[in-house]
Amino acid sequence: MPLDVNDGKRMLQLITSRYDQREWRKKIEKTLSLPVSGVGDETQRAIFFYLKHGLKAYKSRRADPDSWIVGGYATKEVIERAKFNPSAVWPSLTKEDVGFLGQDPGQDVDQVWWDEMLVAWFEEPEEEGQGGQEAGQEGGEEAAERSAEDPASAAETGKKKGGA
Repeated sequence: MPLDVNDGKRMLQLITSRYDQREWRKKIEKTLSLPVSGVGDETQRAIFFYLKHGLKAYKSRRADPDSWIVGGYATKEVIERAKFNPSAVWPSLTKEDVGFLGQDPGQDVDQVWWDEMLVAWFEEPEEEGQGGQEAGQEGGEEAAERSAEDPASAAETGKKKGGA
């Protein structure tokens, strides 16, 4: 279940306001590494994608994990560019949509909130989880039926192992 509007706003405020605080840098980098699908609101998803793309460090074509430019002038420039020209983020965005960027989300956004935000990012509704379990059980039953129907192949496999 993706983040709701309030948590999405707090997450974006956290990224854009606490990037110079040493204790938050690794958490911000971790957040930028998360998939965009975890942000529920379309506007916030576009802003998150813009930040994710703008703060990604140059990488060669090797399969190295992404690294991020968090802290300093480069980060501030990406944020200020989004606030000055919101259409660079998404064509339909206005200055009101990006006005909260750079504002601290408040004292209630701490380590505990960040941990809960990560859980909410990947949390799936129970209905989908139960459906996946049933499909896995059916797959196991089908495999058991196939092995019961074809005992000759199982006997041949046993002979090959025993004869070798």
